[in-house]
Amino acid sequence: MTAVATLPGTFSLGLSRGATELREFFRQKENLIFTVSLPAILMLLLGTVYVTEPAHGQMFAASMIGAGIISTSFVGLGMSVVADREDGTLKRLRGTPMPFTSYFIGKIVLVFVSSLFEAVLLMAVAMLRFDVELPSTAGKWFTFGWVFVLGVISCSLIGVALSSIAKSTRNAAGVLNLPYIVLQFLSGVFIMQSALPESLRTAGSIFPLKWVCQGFRSVFALDDGYAVMEAAGSWELGKIALVLGAWTIAGLVLVSRTFKWSNTAS
Repeated sequence: MTAVATLPGTFSLGLSRGATELREFFRQKENLIFTVSLPAILMLLLGTVYVTEPAHGQMFAASMIGAGIISTSFVGLGMSVVADREDGTLKRLRGTPMPFTSYFIGKIVLVFVSSLFEAVLLMAVAMLRFDVELPSTAGKWFTFGWVFVLGVISCSLIGVALSSIAKSTRNAAGVLNLPYIVLQFLSGVFIMQSALPESLRTAGSIFPLKWVCQGFRSVFALDDGYAVMEAAGSWELGKIALVLGAWTIAGLVLVSRTFKWSNTAS
């Protein structure tokens, strides 16, 4: 009796695809250096303007770590999917037994690893240049962990969904970078939300970037007194989890309805 070989499960295929994505990412040295180091360079340049005292350094570093992670997950992943669609990678993968869920698991593995490298580099730069103190309690590191995970997943899904609008890598940069740049100003990265007009605060509060940065500021704050600098006067950790969780669900729905294997797919 001939044994029938069983295919690996969706998650196993996703991890295998993730390993392939990581190998390709680390082989492209220029892309690796640019992706991981750009947020750190921006931190150094902008920090000379915005950081005037240690307290500013703590909050600015936390916001830049959040913005850097979102850049990798939202912009970087979105452009990667557009590139895979444009060069035919997605079309070839469609002819294999691998489901599109496994493809996305692989992409998110790549984003998690690259975002972690990026966060470590940003923290190192912040410590050396701005004398930033790292969180000193397990509770704060736990908060960092769940904000990191929810931020990466939700923004990765949104980036993939928005990538369906771009027909090529040439116009993908505009489609993905424009909202990201605008949201940095509305989300408390460069300007505290409490200093913005109410209409802009409301607009920024709709999207994940504001909540990721606020979550990280709660982690890096030297004490809870810094919470008064936030628009609501508190860290709102429960609301952060709720908003990021809602965007994760919304992202899953959007991806399931908008994902295309090729630019000619219906």
